[in-house]
Amino acid sequence: MKLKIAILAFTLALFTNAQENSIDFLPSEGEIIINKHIYGHFAEHLGRCIYDGFYVGENNTSIPNTNGVRNDIIDALKKLDIPNLRWPGGCFADTYHWKDGIGPKDQRPSMVNTWWGGITEDNSFGTHDFLNLCEVLETEPYISGNVGSGTVQELADWVQYVNFEGDSPMSNLRKQNGREKPWKVKFWGVGNEAWGCGGNMRPEYYVDIYRKYATFMSGAGIEGGLDKIASGASDADYNWTEVLMRDIPHNLLQGVALHHYSVIDWGNKGSSTDYNEDQYFMTLQRSWNMEELIQKHTAIMDKYDPEKKVDMIVDEWGGWYDVMPDTNPGFLYQQNTMRDAMIAGMNLNIFNNHADRVKMANLAQTVNVLQAVVLTEGNKMILTPTYHVMEMFKVHQDAVLIPLALKTDDYEHNGQRLPAISVSASKSKEGLVHISLVNIDLKEPKTITITMDENHTLVSGRILKSSAIQDHNSFENPEKIKPVPFSDITIKKDIGVITIPAFSVVVLELK
Repeated sequence: MKLKIAILAFTLALFTNAQENSIDFLPSEGEIIINKHIYGHFAEHLGRCIYDGFYVGENNTSIPNTNGVRNDIIDALKKLDIPNLRWPGGCFADTYHWKDGIGPKDQRPSMVNTWWGGITEDNSFGTHDFLNLCEVLETEPYISGNVGSGTVQELADWVQYVNFEGDSPMSNLRKQNGREKPWKVKFWGVGNEAWGCGGNMRPEYYVDIYRKYATFMSGAGIEGGLDKIASGASDADYNWTEVLMRDIPHNLLQGVALHHYSVIDWGNKGSSTDYNEDQYFMTLQRSWNMEELIQKHTAIMDKYDPEKKVDMIVDEWGGWYDVMPDTNPGFLYQQNTMRDAMIAGMNLNIFNNHADRVKMANLAQTVNVLQAVVLTEGNKMILTPTYHVMEMFKVHQDAVLIPLALKTDDYEHNGQRLPAISVSASKSKEGLVHISLVNIDLKEPKTITITMDENHTLVSGRILKSSAIQDHNSFENPEKIKPVPFSDITIKKDIGVITIPAFSVVVLELK
């Protein structure tokens, strides 16, 4: 199979339920790499994500930790090969003043987290703690700068503090605080959700603000300079993207963000564990809308940037439900079921298939908040179905995208339809081909034929499944859902035939 890639990697044909499900490899010119940063994560000062999540304090003797960060979370994230971690927000970022979080911890001022729960934080987890954690995880930090309530000088100083190696006021301050060498942070968000919690700005106003801040953020000492990422659109606000791409000089702009959550109704999000098929279908509709959003925002970006030098950064995505009973409504703590595995697999396939423009994405969020990959309770920790999907899909990181032609049945409910199957494929540097498939149909398994050639043999597979869509891992039963070997595969000459159970995720490996 000759892998040439230059065209859009994903074509979708919708067929009736009688239609055969099939996948064919397509030829194309050139190569598109699935950027590993698509598999990024997000850690906001929100609820129990940082405090009582990642960070339990250096003096904690009941939970093993490294510099106050839980060792079990470090180990779990290392197994995911997380490529980047976004911090400190979210809405929190535009209220965060970084100098309050450096220096001796007993001398740091407290602050009130006005966005999330109104709690008082002591700033014990700050810049050094976060960047040292990223070094332990061997992951790239992505810092969201304070534009909403900060100043140009404050953000310019932060960049200098963490990046400048020579003699300067900020680098000398860093050294006084115990860090000799800079961390070399490349990814910087210039504000967050400027259209909302970041300042309720008009796009034209934000453009001018962005241009000023970006001008004074020095990329000295960073190979290729800083990646400055603009606060992008919420969902289908295409005018926001139009104004940013038209009015920001592209030498100041390396990325434009996009935020989209799979929410049934912002006024009535529904339970994360107790839901029916109506609610399930509506959630998956919202999730599948990511495909249209990326297509339409990409079309605008292509108009102003046909060479695709400005990246699309989907730095907040995931499922959002009502908080678990008897928990702080401002902490956004929710459970994570097989529905979330469907959301994760579908969105990752979409990002992979648009890897020519989508270069980074950040699941919201890592620990104890929204669609988390890790949940904690005291000294206990569990991995969620979303964690397992991210682990199964990590084989696509920095691999060459393989374009596919997919024919799929519909998943029908109350007269509405969604494509039942989503898929993406890639070829690794070692020559292994991986195909990731998701069947969102709540009732019907799907039999799929895969056309191969004599150069590739279907070797192995893994599957994530359970007996009910509401199933989830709990602290009493932490391994109820986890990947297992997948064996429902038959090979007839150059045709592979697989059957994927209802609401399941499968990753295949070919040699």
